[in-house]
Amino acid sequence: MSRIYLDDAGSAPVLPEVREALRDVPDGNPSSPHSEGRAARAALDRARDVAAAALGVQRTEVTFVASGTEAVNLALFGAGARLPNSGRMVTWTAEHQSVLAAVRRMQDMGREVVIAPVDATATVDVDAITAGTGLVSVGLANNEVGSIQPVADVIARAHDVGALVHVDACAGPRWIPIPDGADLISISGHKLGAGRGGLLFVRDGVRIDPRLYGGPQEWGRRAGHEDVQSATAVATALNVCGRDRASRTQAAKVQAEALQAALLELGGARTGGKERLPNFATCTFADRRGEDMLLALDLAGVAASSGSACASGSLDPSHVLLAMGLSLEAALGSLRLTTGHPTSDEEIARAIEILRRVLSRAPSHA
Repeated sequence: MSRIYLDDAGSAPVLPEVREALRDVPDGNPSSPHSEGRAARAALDRARDVAAAALGVQRTEVTFVASGTEAVNLALFGAGARLPNSGRMVTWTAEHQSVLAAVRRMQDMGREVVIAPVDATATVDVDAITAGTGLVSVGLANNEVGSIQPVADVIARAHDVGALVHVDACAGPRWIPIPDGADLISISGHKLGAGRGGLLFVRDGVRIDPRLYGGPQEWGRRAGHEDVQSATAVATALNVCGRDRASRTQAAKVQAEALQAALLELGGARTGGKERLPNFATCTFADRRGEDMLLALDLAGVAASSGSACASGSLDPSHVLLAMGLSLEAALGSLRLTTGHPTSDEEIARAIEILRRVLSRAPSHA
């Protein structure tokens, strides 16, 4: 019996369209003048055009990077370096570790930083954005519980006080559109089904300092060899996700709702907001440990998660769940199931049978 992959939010399986697109990518250095280099440059230019069209932006606003984390760091450190000394940075306690670690480092370097609280669904409060704010960073959706953030409201409030807005869209753009108006947007390739790479949108007129120094690649925002294969993968995945968003979203919603109902039936307490990514089913179990559930499900043939894969090597409770106000006991018993493009209804039915079998057993630590 084949395994069932329910950790799409951790990393999406590589799309067939991406695999096909990568077959024809030339090997040359796009900065070289010879025929092979020119072929690579043409492929890179095509990837940039495809990505720009998928996002509805200009090609000069697209910067290819190695990962979502690099995109976040380039946005925050790059824009932060251009702020006046009095410019405050604002984000929230349930943001991804890459955002929180970056702003805390900026704080160590002397920048005023506000890390504002979230509510019980991990949703941000735009009232944290006040006069004197220079840069705001908000997620499109929470990567652990899927709560969709009021990004349009954040953008409007931030622009009202003269602040730039960075949207961390590493989680969510394959399922929901990114609201217009952001100044900086970070994209992660492996969360889209590209398997690699990342992208940073920098709105025309916004200046950022590079994190890597050297040549003039990527409009001077990121020096170094341009990875044509990664760029092609990210651009192709963005195009496919935009093209198929409506149909895929409806299918994912039905599947995730079935998984969520099973988790509640088995004693779980739902986490996350009413408005959340359609492929998420999340709960906490007060009498269980997340790592125990994951191991049991893995042995039974189901790949699941207890939260962000970036903290998978840690036994510490999720910072997102603690920020939401959950107890330490509840936060340690979290389970996240996320469906993806290849997930079938038959796999959902089998997964529910396995969940009932595994989670009906007495907790191992009881």
